[in-house]
Amino acid sequence: FAYFLRIRGLLQWRSGSCDRMAPLASVQGQVKALFAKALKDAFPSLQQDVLVAKVGNPKYGDYQCNNAMMIFKEHGSGLGFDSPLKVAEAIRSSLPASKLIGEISVAPQGFVTVRISQEWLSSEVGECLLKGDVSYLDLPRKRVVVDYSSPNIAKEMHVGHLRSTIIGESVRRVLEFCGHEVHGLNHVGDWGTQFGMLIEYMKEAYPNFQDQLPEVHDLQEFYKASKKRFDEDADFKTRAQLAVVDLQAGGEFARSAWQKICEVSRMSFNRIYQRLNISIEERGESFYNAMIPPLVDELKVRKICQESEGAMCIFTPSVSTIPLMAVKSDGGFGYDSTDLAAIYHRLFVMRADWVIYVTDLGQEQHFHMIFDAAKQAGWHRPPLTRCDHMGFGVVQGEDKKKFKTRSGETVKLGDLLNEAVQRAALEINKRVEEQQKDGGEAFLTDLEEQKDAAQKIGIAAVRYFDMKQNRTSNYVFNWDRMLDAKG
Repeated sequence: FAYFLRIRGLLQWRSGSCDRMAPLASVQGQVKALFAKALKDAFPSLQQDVLVAKVGNPKYGDYQCNNAMMIFKEHGSGLGFDSPLKVAEAIRSSLPASKLIGEISVAPQGFVTVRISQEWLSSEVGECLLKGDVSYLDLPRKRVVVDYSSPNIAKEMHVGHLRSTIIGESVRRVLEFCGHEVHGLNHVGDWGTQFGMLIEYMKEAYPNFQDQLPEVHDLQEFYKASKKRFDEDADFKTRAQLAVVDLQAGGEFARSAWQKICEVSRMSFNRIYQRLNISIEERGESFYNAMIPPLVDELKVRKICQESEGAMCIFTPSVSTIPLMAVKSDGGFGYDSTDLAAIYHRLFVMRADWVIYVTDLGQEQHFHMIFDAAKQAGWHRPPLTRCDHMGFGVVQGEDKKKFKTRSGETVKLGDLLNEAVQRAALEINKRVEEQQKDGGEAFLTDLEEQKDAAQKIGIAAVRYFDMKQNRTSNYVFNWDRMLDAKG
């Protein structure tokens, strides 16, 4: 925790003996203030911007002041200094005494490097733990949208959703802690042609599904079966396409069936989110559907959207030679259409200052094309607005391929969490037995407490094992390393 405070540059700034901790402030800012005082005292006749930067390699220190070289170059002879080192020593001598500063060193080139006091860090962390209620203000306060998790309706969440969910939730919490207004949005896949074939199939195979809701794993099997019928049966394909038209037109049966399917999936997703302690607002593809036609019409009028081979396209040559398709050649809307409407709504309607998408690195180019299109349309106006894609690597098995079950299926996220809890329970039982050998006293003997501990340790291990990885690298999922209590 002390190291986290140091690298994040957080400093608690209190006044008097007030028990409530005031907002955290930047360590770098406080170091900069100390050097500003030193420069003013050492060189009262000079007007200098204080140049303080983080040290690249922590083994040399934490922050360095780089003013000495410029002062020597511009004023050295006039002030009576014969080297940048002498100027740096004058700065060091004028630094005010502070518990914040541990070691101070001066390099021959004129760098004045300081290391934050370990005693100060320990004291500050102790205060945080004892008093709690820690806050930090990153000004100016921004309205931020974080888009993460994004599973598909009628399909179970799988291990591929793990990283987006955990990284996105962490980003949301950090930004919220910093005082920003943060909207965590779940862009679920809840719209499209697949619902026509699923609704049509369920009318045949599960006619009472609206009264007796199936489980989400049943929906997934229905989806696979409906796709097979769609590809092989021309009559079924026609009926499925008509069901899509009915759904888009607001047909009573189709809409009701679609809502029931979404309800089943939503309950399944929420069970996972509750276990992982995820706070997110669902705002799926269907939310933006009505916005797409007028948005495309506006982009056509403004010549941003142009016809190409029967499709209406937006070209982003600075990012890719392949255009975004606002309208497909068959007149339908796809992922590009929905993502354009989503970024329009977030930047123009919600008035977000900052939009962050957390998906795998394979979608990086797509989102940079969306950002470029938003810039062309005037919705994204850097530096007033900011759009980022936080890409991540995939979770792999020991064979360095996508993490799958022995049968070759994608690992379901619920099954992964269950196994983590089971393995944690076995580890707890093993430790209790070892502690009870030779009449020793075990730390956890109550069975309900053991179950509770297994839940907390298993889920926390999954979260931490993912968070400790390099975000942009693929990583190998390993149960033993994940639940290893050492290190």
